[in-house]
Amino acid sequence: MKDFAAIDFETANGCRTSVCSAGAVIVENGRITDSYYHLIRPIPNYYTQFTTAVHGLVYKDTEDAPPFPEVWAEIVPKIRHLPLVAHNKAFDENCLKAVFLAYGMEYPDYRFYCTLIGARKAFPRGTIENYQLQTVAMRCGFDLTRHHHALADAEACAHIAMKIL
Repeated sequence: MKDFAAIDFETANGCRTSVCSAGAVIVENGRITDSYYHLIRPIPNYYTQFTTAVHGLVYKDTEDAPPFPEVWAEIVPKIRHLPLVAHNKAFDENCLKAVFLAYGMEYPDYRFYCTLIGARKAFPRGTIENYQLQTVAMRCGFDLTRHHHALADAEACAHIAMKIL
């Protein structure tokens, strides 16, 4: 793949609608051409200890952040017609569909590709320690130092996709 948008969402709690940050990295002709990151006021608007331990975000970080529709309106012109890529697309695609539904937005049926599935094909069991984002990124030559920051994860996903998809 030479043209795509790698995306990543973090959530505030166990609800897929609780997207609290979004990162997107635009790849055109096999090169990163743009990136975007924003905090989002999640729905429902509460954080669990587990999710905060994962990404470090708390209620105070997003209490004045815009809601998802405002942030997505800024992302849409960047991703245009590009297919979307995520590591473990099941999570990110389900979050996107859930938050669209929660806000009564019409879902445009984005084409999604998965670097987790791609990594399992590219690196057979036993040739890589695990298929976690940071491990696959390192195998593809990208050092993911801010794992679970939506933009850093989207950037790692973009580098993986450029290598294996």
